[in-house]
Amino acid sequence: MRLGVLDVGSNTVHLVVVDAHRGGHPWPAHSEKTPVRLVERLDATGAVSEDGAAALVEAVGRARAAAEEHRAGELLAFATSALREAGNGPAVLEQVRAETGVDLRVLSGADEARLTFLAVRRWVGWSAGRLLVLDIGGGSLELAAGVDEEPAEALSVPLGAGRLTRQWLGLTPASRTPPDEEAVTRLRAYVEELLAPAVRKLGEAGWDRVVVTSKTFRTLARLSGAAPSSAGLWAPRQLSRTGLRQVLGFVRHIPPAALTQLEGVSPARAHQLLAGAVVAEAALRALRIEVADVCPWALREGVILRRLDRERR
Repeated sequence: MRLGVLDVGSNTVHLVVVDAHRGGHPWPAHSEKTPVRLVERLDATGAVSEDGAAALVEAVGRARAAAEEHRAGELLAFATSALREAGNGPAVLEQVRAETGVDLRVLSGADEARLTFLAVRRWVGWSAGRLLVLDIGGGSLELAAGVDEEPAEALSVPLGAGRLTRQWLGLTPASRTPPDEEAVTRLRAYVEELLAPAVRKLGEAGWDRVVVTSKTFRTLARLSGAAPSSAGLWAPRQLSRTGLRQVLGFVRHIPPAALTQLEGVSPARAHQLLAGAVVAEAALRALRIEVADVCPWALREGVILRRLDRERR
């Protein structure tokens, strides 16, 4: 079957059209992204701004048209933390439905963690033993651990790279100066405080293998020496805490406008890289992780796999 998967995240509206069948690898037939950055389009009350809602409607409408053009028989559309937590989230969802015909399903943070865990488990297989999976999004950090395809623990912490950039660093893609040391120090203290309960809970579960996923982790891994995307989907990639600490040491002194010159850094997300690095380093340090494998599959693949599992039943 040909499925369209529409991911309305905190940073982008991402459509992937895949050819998939139960028991098989889902192969992408088309992919397109629209940077909307909803997490940065919230007003003082935490509501999505009018221009943010308009940009979202336009992006979703364009994605639906592309899914139809590429003959997707079904569109799996979902939204994550930005709309989940927005004060006017239900109204924005209704506006999207009324103007585009797309009914977005809002995932809980725990659902995000579970579906991402499922995707990683299928990618690495059963030989990985007990898994710990970490995923840094625009609005939240998801963590999950377990030995089965359903994690024993699935947690979400509001430590997304976009959210923290907006709240603590005030950076934009055009920023030409890095934040001062005091701002970074305050951010690190805040991240460590919010991480502590999740670290205590996960520490009780234990794991045999650690896997990280998401654009933020992949970018950090590339900057620390992992294989580039041109090496292909199957190239093994890892992120070490030592390498991550070195990356954090230099990106904190480079403004976003200059970070875009580094290989693997997206211009649309360069200003969020520092906050993402702070979260990644704090998480690996608190969980005493020395090295983690990098997985190319994440939430979108988890949604596809869960849909195919329902077909099997």
